[in-house]
Amino acid sequence: MNAAVRARTALDDLHDRHLLRQFAYVDGHWTGNAQAKTFRVEDPANGLPIAYVSSLDADETRLAIDAAERAFPAWRAKLPQERAAILRRWYDAILAAKDDLALIMTLEQGKPLSESLGEIDYAASFIEWYAEEGKRLNAETVTSHLPGAETFVRREALGVAAVVTPWNFPSAMVTRKAAAALAAGCTVVAHPSSETPLSALALAELGERAGLPAGVFNVVTGHAPEIVGALSADPRVRAMSFTGSTEIGKLIARNCAGSMKRLVMELGGHAPLIVFADADPEKAADIAIAAKFATSGQDCLATNRIYIQRPILEAFTRAFAARIDALKVGAGLEPGVEIGPLMHERAIAKVEAQVTDALARGARLVTGGARHEAGPLFYQPTLLANVPDDALIMREETFGPVAGLSVFDSEAEVITRANDTDYGLVAYVVTENGARQMRLSRALEYGMIAVNRVKITGGPVPFGGWKQSGLGREGSRHGLEAFSELKYLCIDTAA
Repeated sequence: MNAAVRARTALDDLHDRHLLRQFAYVDGHWTGNAQAKTFRVEDPANGLPIAYVSSLDADETRLAIDAAERAFPAWRAKLPQERAAILRRWYDAILAAKDDLALIMTLEQGKPLSESLGEIDYAASFIEWYAEEGKRLNAETVTSHLPGAETFVRREALGVAAVVTPWNFPSAMVTRKAAAALAAGCTVVAHPSSETPLSALALAELGERAGLPAGVFNVVTGHAPEIVGALSADPRVRAMSFTGSTEIGKLIARNCAGSMKRLVMELGGHAPLIVFADADPEKAADIAIAAKFATSGQDCLATNRIYIQRPILEAFTRAFAARIDALKVGAGLEPGVEIGPLMHERAIAKVEAQVTDALARGARLVTGGARHEAGPLFYQPTLLANVPDDALIMREETFGPVAGLSVFDSEAEVITRANDTDYGLVAYVVTENGARQMRLSRALEYGMIAVNRVKITGGPVPFGGWKQSGLGREGSRHGLEAFSELKYLCIDTAA
C-alpha cells in the first residue's frame, strides 16, 4: 500500500467526520477568509496533504476579538458553577472522542499514536481541573486594619484573553491555557500553529457541542505574524498566553507592552539531567530515554544536557545506547513506533548542525548521527559522548532525537554547569541520596525539579520556568492569576 492510500485510509477511520474542521471558528460560526485563502496542512511522515484550512487576516482577527468582547459580560456574569458545568461537558466530550482526536493529532503532528492518546487525556485533565478550581477563585479574606470598616479582596475576570499555541502539543497547550481563562470568566481568542491547527478546531467543535456560547471560545487560523500582531496590538485583549521560542516570546512581549497586557509565557527549555554515581545505571538509562525521546525529542521539557558522574559513565553509556538502538522509528500510525518524524526541514537542519558541531569539537558518536531511511523528516535516534560544554547542543535547545553526554566529578561542579544557561524550565536529578536530593532541588535554578522520575506535570502543578524560560505559571490555582484582576473593597460600617 503506498503512502497516499495510507493517508486516505487513516482519515476514513474517523468515527466522527465533523471533527475534521477546515474553517476557522469565530462567534459560534465556521468561517473562512473573505478571499477564500487557505493553507495546506501536511502529514510530516509523508508530506501528503490532510486538509486545507482557512487563512484569516488581521481584520478577521479583530472580528474574533469583537465577538469575544461581546460575549464577555454574559460569560463573566455566569455563576462559577454554571461555567464549570459547561467545562465538564467539554471534558466528557473530549474523552468520548479520544480515538478520533488522537488520530487527527498523529496525522498533523507526526507523534506516535500512543503518545497522541496520552496527550488527549492530558489535555482533557486541564478542563476537568479548572472546572472545579474556578469555583474557588475567590478564597481570600482580609482582616480589617481600619476602625469601622470591613475589607474584602476578590478576583474578577480580566476580559478577552489571547491564546497562542505551538505545534508540538496541539491539544494540551490549548486546554491548559483556555480552560484557566474560561474558568476565570474570560473569553478566548485562540491561534494554533499553522502546522497543527486541526486539533484546536476539533476542540472548538466539541466545545460548541458542550454548550460554550458563541464568542466565548474562538479559533483563528492563518499566518501567525499577522494574527498575533493584531492580538498583541488590540487593547481589548487584556491577557496574552503564549508557548513557543524565547525569541518569539520577547517579540510578542514588546508588541504587548503598548497596552500593558497581562503576559503568561512558556518559552524555551534547556533541561539538564544529572545522574550521580549512587544511581542504578539501568534505571537511570530508562529515565534518560523518557526524558529525551518523548515526542521525538520535540518537547520543551526534553533533556538537552546529560551529565553522568564518572564512576558510572561507562555502564550508563552502554545501557543508554542499547535502549536508543532499540527505539522503533516510523510513521506515527505504525504499530509500536516510538520515534516519529520531525515537524519540518528546519528541525532536521538544526539537529544536523548540532551533531556536526559536537563532532567537530571532539565529541564521540556512539550511535545514530544521520537521517533515517523512513523519510526526509526522520532522524536516527542519536547518542553523542564526551560532548564539551561549548558545543551547540550544550548551549541551545535541540528539539530532536539527539542526546549528548558529558562527565562530571563533583556535586558543586555539576550544579555550576547545569545553571550556566539563560534558561530554567525543568531539571532532572537521579540519585538515591536523600540529602543530595534536597540540596540539588534548592541549588538548581529551575522552575521545576524532577527527582528519579520524568512525568511530573498535570492540572494541579504550577508549570513554568525561571529566567528566560518564561513568565507566570500555567496549571494549578496559580494558572488563574493571569486571567483575573484583584479588586479590594473597603466598606464603612461606622454608625
